[in-house]
Amino acid sequence: MLGFVPPLPQQPGRPPSSGHMIVCGDDALARRLAVELRFIYGERVTLLLPPGRDANNPETPLTQRGRAAALFGRMSAAMNRAGNGSGATGGNGSTGGSGDTNAGVEAVRIMEAPEPSDDVLEEAGIDRAAALALVYDDDERNIRAALTARRLNPRLRLVIRLYNRKLGQHLEELLDQAAAVAMPGIDPALLDASTTVLSDADTAAPALAATALTGSSKIIQAEGLLLRAAERPPPRPGEHADPGLCTLALLSSTTNDPAGAEGSDSSGDEAPQLLPDERAVADATGRGTVVLEAISRADPARPATRMGGRGAPLAQIFSRRLRWSALGFALAAVALVIASLLTTEDTALHSAYLTVLDLLGMNDPAEGASPARQIIQILSGIAGLLLLPLLIAAVLEAFGTLRTASSLRRPPRGLGGHVVLLGLGKIGTRVLVRLRELDIPVVVVEEDPEARGIPLARSLHVPTVIGDVTQEGVLEAAKIYRARALLALTSIDTTNLEAALYARSVKPDLRVALRLYDDEFATAVYRTLRTAHPGALTRSRSVSHLAAPSFAVAMMGRQILGAVPVERKVMLFAALEVAGHPQLEGHTVEQAFRAGAWRVLAIDATPPADRNPDLAALPPFDPEGDATPPPSGLVWDLHPGYVLRAQDRVVIAATRRGLAELLRRQRSAVPGR
Repeated sequence: MLGFVPPLPQQPGRPPSSGHMIVCGDDALARRLAVELRFIYGERVTLLLPPGRDANNPETPLTQRGRAAALFGRMSAAMNRAGNGSGATGGNGSTGGSGDTNAGVEAVRIMEAPEPSDDVLEEAGIDRAAALALVYDDDERNIRAALTARRLNPRLRLVIRLYNRKLGQHLEELLDQAAAVAMPGIDPALLDASTTVLSDADTAAPALAATALTGSSKIIQAEGLLLRAAERPPPRPGEHADPGLCTLALLSSTTNDPAGAEGSDSSGDEAPQLLPDERAVADATGRGTVVLEAISRADPARPATRMGGRGAPLAQIFSRRLRWSALGFALAAVALVIASLLTTEDTALHSAYLTVLDLLGMNDPAEGASPARQIIQILSGIAGLLLLPLLIAAVLEAFGTLRTASSLRRPPRGLGGHVVLLGLGKIGTRVLVRLRELDIPVVVVEEDPEARGIPLARSLHVPTVIGDVTQEGVLEAAKIYRARALLALTSIDTTNLEAALYARSVKPDLRVALRLYDDEFATAVYRTLRTAHPGALTRSRSVSHLAAPSFAVAMMGRQILGAVPVERKVMLFAALEVAGHPQLEGHTVEQAFRAGAWRVLAIDATPPADRNPDLAALPPFDPEGDATPPPSGLVWDLHPGYVLRAQDRVVIAATRRGLAELLRRQRSAVPGR
């Protein structure tokens, strides 16, 4: 639970400044996004939240406004402790007014309204705003507000949160078309960035799914490229860590403390160090690392496979007992055919024909035949009597299977090495899809039989347990004692924690990943679980913390390729044009590297007029140690002396502050961007 800080002033008498940004939402993502824009990008922000109960009443939970004020206050305090030495613009989010101690940026303006109506948006300053983020948890509310905002300000940059991908594509085209009609002759680049539809579930799902893997690879698939990073454990004494292509991060784990601190932005010296330079890597012997292993073209997406056994389709229709009975009957029929061949002079075909007729009771009595033939006919008749109940059982089982094909499957006997996934809401559903794409066996636990992801689990034949995970016996039904990992992804932190604690009591060495919003709460949980189970791996992730950077960058008119969690921090991958970036243009790859901020990973040297938006469609270029610019193509084996040209497009790894600095410099260097 967040501590209470006096709410930020709404400053009703002073209208928002021109070029400010508006965030509208009703959950953690809205607050995180406002923090990202306020403290990372230094933007003036108006945060529109739904009204709640009195935040000053200690008997009730904090309202949305109180939670936002508490989060801003903690972020401001952390920045003040750090002395704001990173060069990013900061601010005091808990007092506002003239008491701002961080570069003079005014406090976040908080408004409360049940709906983002015309009047509310006008009061928020929609006509003078540069960007608007609509991140309500309801798609319909976001769409309705987006249409209203586009009508009130055609030049407004819109960032919309939608779970429905197909609907999002159509909405983006519609709003861009409306902007083009309202502003004839608009720059196509600006029009392309005027509307962006994102899903926090799609952004966070790959990172959450990766925590369930027994390995430690982190994969980003973006614009046809596959960037694979690997988390390396601390080396043993006398060993040297493999640096890969480059070292992306130094973890808090050490040889003496392999578990580490699972540090966050506010963890101080215990936090991981992103994008270190060579000296820092050399001095950090004995620390865990995240290294870039490969950059390559991504394979075509594979369709998700069904989980529930590797047997033939018959195994899904008929029971094992019935299949064994049918096999026994077939062997008996074969034995009768062989006996007929050995005792008569008939051919094999005729013997088989007579045996089938005897089994079905369709042959004439063998009155004048030899005794052997008569005995075989009697045995065939007895075997034929067994055929009738076998056929009836097969029909009944097939009918029952077809009748229950649309029902949820129970975890099969003997299942092991699977992932137990708690929660099938928006996030859990996307993570389930990701796990099935990776062919990882999953058992789902969901309390609500009408949850969003239940139809998907049914269609994929994923074993599902319906029940409250905090109740005894539910996790046992999911075979938690044989699972490889637990992913607790419900929207309630305490439920995730309770499930993790109970699962650890059943299987102490279980790999656990929890969805936790608050960094301080996550740190306390991590330290407790680490103390109780030092040999088990525990990870915590915040969906809003993973998704907020993507929404913030979109509000600046850009898009990132992906976000990778490094403990409780986030590393971003983005594609940028070198033109307009004084820190990149005219510098070599080595000179352009900024420790703790950004690193160039790959270059598209194709001229802008011939550039393909899909990076994977470009022909590869092998520099072979040559630092001269290539005529065109994608370069990912970079020479340190390669000089970045204005026409180049680069793929970079960056911290949140590093990317914010690059975008601010480019926006000031190129008017209108």
